[in-house]
Amino acid sequence: MARKFLVVVDDTPEFDSALRFAARRARSTGGRVVLLRAIPPSAFEHWSGVREEIERQQREEAEALLNRFGEKAADLSGSAPVFLVEEAETRDAIIKAVDADPEIKILVLAAAIGTRGPGPLVAAIAKEGAGVGGRRLPVTVVPGDLTDQEVEDLA
Repeated sequence: MARKFLVVVDDTPEFDSALRFAARRARSTGGRVVLLRAIPPSAFEHWSGVREEIERQQREEAEALLNRFGEKAADLSGSAPVFLVEEAETRDAIIKAVDADPEIKILVLAAAIGTRGPGPLVAAIAKEGAGVGGRRLPVTVVPGDLTDQEVEDLA
């Protein structure tokens, strides 16, 4: 079984460090990258047709984003990444992805850049532990402001 590195695709500036690190580790260990985009559940309860259209647009945007970052992941890792889109809060999406795929062995996150703390997901995992679903999952937290060369040196 190939080891898979799970990376949460978000809109933060530090995401690039997590993606680059995971892809380079995947290349050096013969693994693969899994890109996960979480779509928060829609709070729009009225008119199911409108809600369905919003969900369809969110999914299309998520797939376009994954395709864009997937090219970079493939270039850096040497193999095509796995794409996942989950309609759930980020932590729940991670749990669902890990429970569904036993080959996911490491969650790679990047700490927030600047003085605003490590970021909400890193802080939640640090507080609650690395238990994800029914198993414990190692978490690698990389500094969000690593240069490309620093990532290469670490990976």
